[in-house]
Amino acid sequence: MRHEAVYDVVRRIPRGTVATYGQVAALAGSAGAARQVGYALAALPASTTVPWHRVLNARGSISPRPGGSIVTQRLRLEREGVTFGQDGRVDLATSGWTPVWNESVERSV
Repeated sequence: MRHEAVYDVVRRIPRGTVATYGQVAALAGSAGAARQVGYALAALPASTTVPWHRVLNARGSISPRPGGSIVTQRLRLEREGVTFGQDGRVDLATSGWTPVWNESVERSV
């Protein structure tokens, strides 16, 4: 999976919503490659404008990012209006991204 394909999908996640690693992998054309999405996001430089903080694990929890902070990711999401439950998880049913294919993601990525 090309890292740029991952970044193209992640750039389309709207502010205030989240996607899972698996969802990003599927949308990038590599269903089942959630771990590779994590590798691609971990490879981003600190100065990136790719909204990596909008990607969570399948349980709606923050996964540690090398060189990143769980606190930083949570604060960024909360500033966008994403709420966390007492268990530290985001309710994917209410905050999860549902892309509209004809408007959001090119099938060629």
